[in-house]
Amino acid sequence: MRKYLIILFAAAAVLSCQDTTQRPAAVSFDDVVASRRSIRDYDASKTTISEADVRAIIAAAQEAPSWANSQPSRYYVALSREKADAVREVIGEWNKKNTEGAPVFIVSTFVRGKSGFGRDGEPANEVGDGWGAYDNGLSDAHLILKARAMGFDTLIMGGRDADALRSIFDIPEEEAIMAVISLGYRASNPQRPARKPQEEILKFF
Repeated sequence: MRKYLIILFAAAAVLSCQDTTQRPAAVSFDDVVASRRSIRDYDASKTTISEADVRAIIAAAQEAPSWANSQPSRYYVALSREKADAVREVIGEWNKKNTEGAPVFIVSTFVRGKSGFGRDGEPANEVGDGWGAYDNGLSDAHLILKARAMGFDTLIMGGRDADALRSIFDIPEEEAIMAVISLGYRASNPQRPARKPQEEILKFF
């Protein structure tokens, strides 16, 4: 019996060591924010990102706050090579060049008439559907930070043919198409662009 227990404890110790070595190192929020960049140079040798990884990224986007928890953001993911190539053709030559090697594209939209509107359907203030764009931006911010925390890189693009995207993904007319986000692995580390001094953007009262 004693010999059996010793074997069990030894096996548990080995498994514990294995789990520790396989567990990815924790990344702090500050590290994620500091290392995130808008990537325009992707590693073309890394051609796959799993559906499970994309789901984890979108799950983080879903945790973003929204007006009255209306959750207006929607996401359309080009995971296959065929769909990714189709998206690449409608984002303009400059963005097409910048995203060579990115295997996945995510199109973010928001449902009009939800964020910023009361139960009567009337806008709650002068911003109106601008709140939908605001909420979608919050979700996208969560998305790109989660992607970076998982070791991926992104580029948010506003230059795109909205009508073509609507056709590619069968996006309903009630949704406003916002950004196209490339998802992949950086091939180089761009420098951090300078930020404005806080004196220009911050006031205390």
